[in-house]
Amino acid sequence: MSVARVPATDRAVDAPGEGVATVDARSSELRPDKVGHEFLALVPRDFARAHLILSQGRADGVEQLAIAESTDPAAIFNVGVRLAVKVHPVIADAEAIARLIDEVYGRSAEADGAAGDENDQYDTADIDRLLAEADRDLLSTQGKGPVVKLVDALLFEALGRRASDVHFQPLDDRTLVRYRLDGVLHTVRELPRKITSAVVSRIKVMGRMDIAERRIPQDGRATVRIAHRAIDLRISTLPTSYGERAVVRLLDNAHQLCESFRGFEKLGMPPEVAERYLDRAGRTNGIILVTGPTGSGKTTTLYSTLRRTGSSEVNIMTIEDPIEYELSTVGLAISQSQVNTKKGITFATGLRHILRQDPDVVMVGEVRDAETARMAIQASLTGHLVFSTLHTNDAASAVTRLIDLGIEPYLVSASLSAVLAQRLVRLIHADCDGDGCDECLGTGFLGRTGLFELMTIDESIRELISSRASLAILRAAAKAGGLRTLREEGERLVTAGRTTQAEAKRVVEGAG
Repeated sequence: MSVARVPATDRAVDAPGEGVATVDARSSELRPDKVGHEFLALVPRDFARAHLILSQGRADGVEQLAIAESTDPAAIFNVGVRLAVKVHPVIADAEAIARLIDEVYGRSAEADGAAGDENDQYDTADIDRLLAEADRDLLSTQGKGPVVKLVDALLFEALGRRASDVHFQPLDDRTLVRYRLDGVLHTVRELPRKITSAVVSRIKVMGRMDIAERRIPQDGRATVRIAHRAIDLRISTLPTSYGERAVVRLLDNAHQLCESFRGFEKLGMPPEVAERYLDRAGRTNGIILVTGPTGSGKTTTLYSTLRRTGSSEVNIMTIEDPIEYELSTVGLAISQSQVNTKKGITFATGLRHILRQDPDVVMVGEVRDAETARMAIQASLTGHLVFSTLHTNDAASAVTRLIDLGIEPYLVSASLSAVLAQRLVRLIHADCDGDGCDECLGTGFLGRTGLFELMTIDESIRELISSRASLAILRAAAKAGGLRTLREEGERLVTAGRTTQAEAKRVVEGAG
């Protein structure tokens, strides 16, 4: 969003995204001695560097801010809220601002100490505490307009309840706000119909979308921070007969990824399954498939696998649709690419170019067609370890799915290393013994764990695949080799009192 150059004023910004009065002072020299100590103490260096915004002193109670032409007005507004003063933005040279930020933050021991104290405080805080202390965060709702406050409060509440998605669904006389908790939608609010347009417009502003265009679907993305915790937002809007509806997907990088063997146990993977799975994932070639319906945790499992097996000695590359988590933010040296059909980048074409980049490990977001399947298999046969996903009901069905796509059975048997089928099942809320309470929204469930069915491909199964054995025979051979089905894993959790029979049946219905 560009910043209009109009005669300078000292008015405070009433809402992010609103036109910010500025002057162009790129010919003037920025001075390190003018940088306010309060700015250094309260505004993190990473925020100042990302948004190219820096104090140039305070005059008559108004903070003078050097900003770049590309600086987001919302960032200017948030700094004003953080400092609790009016701000006067002045456009300066972007490179000069960046250099000065590095200089003043680098030599300010006071700022380093204050930032360290604040980091220690927030690193041990959970979402609930951050909500209670929101007035000290750059995402504070203090001073914002009522619609901005409402949207921020709903997103904070959704994060606090560990929702994966927030739905804003307009009806004839009201708008429903629904959270997807543990895979199930729950209506948590009903908003007046007359504010629907304003709420959706605010969400579109966050996602850098066209708020004037309401006749076509739009997609956007944004990143918000709770202290030093980054939350990615994937935003989708769709025109309906009652107005635009919006869905915001909440992606928490740090919370979702596992980095150790113990982490796989936290996903719900039994130790004996994790050991066999990681043995196959640690090899130098072959193809490993993770199967299950949408929302069954396949991406989290694959990302956790890449983080677990990644090292400085391995070149890991992905082609995804879309990139759900930025793995580089958790310290993994990885190159992630995204499908862009408008520019001719599909899974197949992306994989073809990735193979020219000397990869050791490749992740293909999904095998959707014969071309992608054939290229993934050829890659695995030429010394690459390939991970991908399929939509099948159980592990053995992945074999027949590949053959149905037109892949020769001998290629499937030679390349396939393992198939992991999975589901996510809700857990009984221990604090209320499953009776339902405010914390679990009366459902009796809180949190989910995984059900896993691992089929490792040994010589006997390879022979069956090559001879086009039926699905029933493949399943029987896999069970003889130690496979525990999704249904058996669900029954194990029911016996342990961790979930209910009805929930286990709901999740694994249709699995072999």
